[in-house]
Amino acid sequence: MAQSETAMKVLAVDIGTGTQDVVLFDPRLDVENSFKLVLPSPTMIIRKRIQQATRERRPLLITGLLMGGGPCAWAVEDHLKAGLPVLATPEAARTLNDDLNEVSALGVKIIGDEEVAGVIGKAVHVEMRDFNFEVIHRAFKEFGLELDDLAAVAVGVFDHGAAPPGISDRQFRFDYLDHRIRTENRLTAFAYPAEGIPPILTRLQAVARSAGEVQARLVVMDTAPAAVLGAMFDAQVSGLERVIITNVGNFHTLAFRMGPGGIEGVFEHHTGLIDQKRLEALLEALADGSLNHADVFGSMGHGALVYDPQPFDLRGEGIRLVVTGPRRALMRGSRLRPWFAAPFGDMMIAGCFGLLAGVADCFPDLREPILTALHEGAGSGKGVAPWDVPL
Repeated sequence: MAQSETAMKVLAVDIGTGTQDVVLFDPRLDVENSFKLVLPSPTMIIRKRIQQATRERRPLLITGLLMGGGPCAWAVEDHLKAGLPVLATPEAARTLNDDLNEVSALGVKIIGDEEVAGVIGKAVHVEMRDFNFEVIHRAFKEFGLELDDLAAVAVGVFDHGAAPPGISDRQFRFDYLDHRIRTENRLTAFAYPAEGIPPILTRLQAVARSAGEVQARLVVMDTAPAAVLGAMFDAQVSGLERVIITNVGNFHTLAFRMGPGGIEGVFEHHTGLIDQKRLEALLEALADGSLNHADVFGSMGHGALVYDPQPFDLRGEGIRLVVTGPRRALMRGSRLRPWFAAPFGDMMIAGCFGLLAGVADCFPDLREPILTALHEGAGSGKGVAPWDVPL
């Protein structure tokens, strides 16, 4: 068989707070027929294990890599509040805070890797990692699907970046978004081959280190832009020239205003701090160009920037606002009449389609089979869709 027929499969894994969403892309199949899994997220799985240790009142040993915190980090804090010991190696401890002094202040005892052997068996051992290829491989193998012939693997996670001491992690994150947009004005600018990950993106770096058993090329990408990009493959969205797309995630809400020249504006906030009325106001301000960084940052969001102040009528005819994400119900019944994107029939794996586009951008030899399949499935054919520039 030709190379294009045997080694073009791509595994895309989008890791969020609630779920990890998996798609096995094979260009020989219609995209809708791609095999997929929606599973508990790593942080939720580890949270459950830590909570069990707390109930059993057993010491906790944490090793492994930096990973997404949230639920698992809160479980560690609850374990400490219960008066139970927590020991952690430095890299794993950074899941709780990049500053190990802050981790120690919580009550966690930082130990060296050489001390781990002496603790094994005396405590519940939890290994931190966002991406576990072997587990996913075994799951597919149970259904007769092998992952030994992959052309690439793509993994998406949310990365705040490692802010220097004294610098707000919210500001640091948003400065990074701004830099990438100004450098390369397209959503796939947030995707990197494993060897090209910026040093400041410590969670993406950890994902790459966790993928040692993967025999294929690896791409990592920020999950929020991946979800927005994936939503653009909705058949009702792919031909739009100008649109605002927001991903309402479990932790973060990010919106991009997209136009013929690429990204025209962006904001990012914490989902738990906004309601429908507040989100509508943010989206309208992004559309008319009045949104500013101070307003979003001052309300404990990450920030906002408008690169093109030309007003965009968000309530005009046709689809002007697109919503995706696990908490998209926040916009149900909105006066802004949003379109709820479901690319290839499934909102939950929108981020995986964005990851596939990231693979196409990083690896030119995979660009044609991936984008041809995605464009055809989205109804935009083999030609250039109006939003190809943002890609």
